[in-house]
Amino acid sequence: MNSFDTVILEALTRIDLPPLLNHAIRVMAGLYTFKGYCLIPLIVWIWFQPNERREWRREMMIATVASGLIALAVGRLLARFLPFRQRPIFNPDLHLHFASSSLRAAGLTDFSSFPSDHAMLWVAIAVGIFLVWRFVGALAILYVVLIICLPRAYLGYHYPTDLIAGGVIGVAITWLMTRDIIRKRTAKPALRLVTRFPGPSAALAFLVCFELVTQFDDLLRLTHSVLHAMS
Repeated sequence: MNSFDTVILEALTRIDLPPLLNHAIRVMAGLYTFKGYCLIPLIVWIWFQPNERREWRREMMIATVASGLIALAVGRLLARFLPFRQRPIFNPDLHLHFASSSLRAAGLTDFSSFPSDHAMLWVAIAVGIFLVWRFVGALAILYVVLIICLPRAYLGYHYPTDLIAGGVIGVAITWLMTRDIIRKRTAKPALRLVTRFPGPSAALAFLVCFELVTQFDDLLRLTHSVLHAMS
């Protein structure tokens, strides 16, 4: 535990919010609607908005969604293979009282705190939007910081460094995936397939965006359930 995390977490736990507002923060942190759902319509908006650089913008959105998928996968792999880091809410050495519900947080006991896959995924998506649409993208980044990331530190789900590291990795992934040398070899061929097969492409895009919002939780639970039943 470093002093940076300690100072910020202590400051957050000293904030005396009304019970109703604490309840609202807990609900928002647990609902998919507030964990990235609001960013997906921005991608769709950019995709269909008339513009003289429409093909480039669509390539960038394909690269952005791909960046989100990669960020989520990398986040899960890092959390699995890096040394396990106990979440703040379960760390008795901190002697801090968080606003989390113990019942809500119980499902996080087996998952390492570092890095934050929420930060990796949604920072990656927000940065992709920013690279195409600066003003709205800046608002998207602000949304991710204030609505997705900050509550997870406030509730004790993550240390600040978990969120910062996740965000930095998310930025790096999107930056790499949107470079011309990579985007033209990945997003451009994908865009040709979208143009050739618009119906199946739209259906696949819907499924991919849905799974991004839910972070593949239902599929993972189904897989675990099947494996448990077969064991």
